[in-house]
Amino acid sequence: MSKTLRLSETWFRRGLWLVAIVFAGFLIGLGGRVVDDLPRVEVALQLEDFLDAAGKARAVDLRQRILQAEELQRQTDAARSQAELQLNKAQGTVQAERETLTNWLATRRATQRADQDPEVIARTRRLEDLKQLESRARQAVQAQQQVALDTQQARDAAVAELGRLQDGARQRMAVEQRAVELRVFLYRLALTLPLLGAAGWLFARHRKSTWWPFVWGFIFFALFAFFVELVPYLPSYGGYVRYGVGILLTVLTGRYAILALNRYLERQKQAEAKPDSQRRQELDYDLALARLAKGVCPGCERPVDLKDPAIDFCPHCGICLYNRCTHCEARKNAFARYCHACGTPRREQEARPV
Repeated sequence: MSKTLRLSETWFRRGLWLVAIVFAGFLIGLGGRVVDDLPRVEVALQLEDFLDAAGKARAVDLRQRILQAEELQRQTDAARSQAELQLNKAQGTVQAERETLTNWLATRRATQRADQDPEVIARTRRLEDLKQLESRARQAVQAQQQVALDTQQARDAAVAELGRLQDGARQRMAVEQRAVELRVFLYRLALTLPLLGAAGWLFARHRKSTWWPFVWGFIFFALFAFFVELVPYLPSYGGYVRYGVGILLTVLTGRYAILALNRYLERQKQAEAKPDSQRRQELDYDLALARLAKGVCPGCERPVDLKDPAIDFCPHCGICLYNRCTHCEARKNAFARYCHACGTPRREQEARPV
């Protein structure tokens, strides 16, 4: 259709479409801010809110015990590290003393000197003392390991009990979370459905009015609000809501398309029954020229070989496509407002087909 418009009108229409898109963009931005603030109308859910008074007190006590156990574990780890260090030192000292004693005894057997027997006894006692120190260091390490084990078991028991306590609350929270999601969805629906209804009314009544750029801008905004701001947040209860909405939209769209097709066919049948001159007068000028440019009949929209100069009437519906100017006898488009050869207005011509 743009081929039939004046050049300035074409650019004006493009500018108005840009106005429609910009207008829709600002509406979408405003709507997005409103939709983003919708969850704030609901109080943020906390797991603690779904515990009774006794459960809350018990949860606080268990968390305190867990924290104390974790702190004790850190202290025990530090003490165990120190005890293991002392044990390693004691073991090193005992090993060194044992090697020294072994070497000294080998020397004693070689020399067979009886005056060295008191030294053997003293060295043996020193080794025994060192072994006792090693034993006490090992006991200290084992004691710290026992404390760490007891602390870990106590912490694990507290964590398990807290988990059992929170499981029931988590289930109740999940139920309430689904209810919150449904309410937020209903808030979105309450905002988008009126917008969609208003967009449908504007499309049906005012899409070709003087203020059509704002009408189309609002329609774009309403479609964006429904398909982007609403549909992705459909609460999925086993998919029933999503598929139910899809089925409903498909049925409504299909019903509208079927009825529109039947109405179109009925209008075409009634139009084709009217006289030729009346049909050409009722056809929109730009629409007729656009259909001719596409090689279809303006009346019935069926293909016609317009390049054949012998075809002046549509072979399908009989509407006149070409006639002759009564002033200069030039063959011209029957829908043209002026003769292309002499410029005589159509209203001054008599419709006289070839």
